[in-house]
Amino acid sequence: MKENPQNKPPRLRSLIAPNFGGAATRAFAIIASASLLLVGPVATAKDHTSSKDKEMKILKKTDPSTVDGPDNLFAGTARIESIIAEPDSPSQVTAARVTFEPGARTNWHQHPLGQMLIVTDGVGWTQVEGGEKVEFQAGDVMTCPKNKHHWHGATPDSSMTHIAVQEMYEGKNVEWFEPVPDEVYLGK
Repeated sequence: MKENPQNKPPRLRSLIAPNFGGAATRAFAIIASASLLLVGPVATAKDHTSSKDKEMKILKKTDPSTVDGPDNLFAGTARIESIIAEPDSPSQVTAARVTFEPGARTNWHQHPLGQMLIVTDGVGWTQVEGGEKVEFQAGDVMTCPKNKHHWHGATPDSSMTHIAVQEMYEGKNVEWFEPVPDEVYLGK
């Protein structure tokens, strides 16, 4: 990792490209479209859904189930709150809110169609295998490229929460690998 004057990893905000690709673009479009519902009705093209599909779905803050991040996939304490576990066909988008306590992180993993992380609280680190560790914070949005080994989590001194959005491909949205050792996490 390159040293900078503050001896901190570079900020993610400066690395985000304005032209998201693939899964991230589609996921961002879905989130942006959903936010338009707060403003008012949106005209749609031909409506071919059943009456059940026309009903607005609201997931109340008290509705989602929260589980601890499994020890075989996370180091430290992480909580996963399901937002979209089973997408409504033809959608293949899944989403979860993940909270990492200080020092917690994922194992190395990859997503078949990439992933978008919307950071809602705290400060975290991420790294693509072979690349520099990068810092991000609340308000940042990052995209993880498809089929690239990476990890993400909180820094040792701050918790971090993000909303993870990814698409299913052939029934999978993630492939997990080995834990991230302290030497890699801390950059020693």
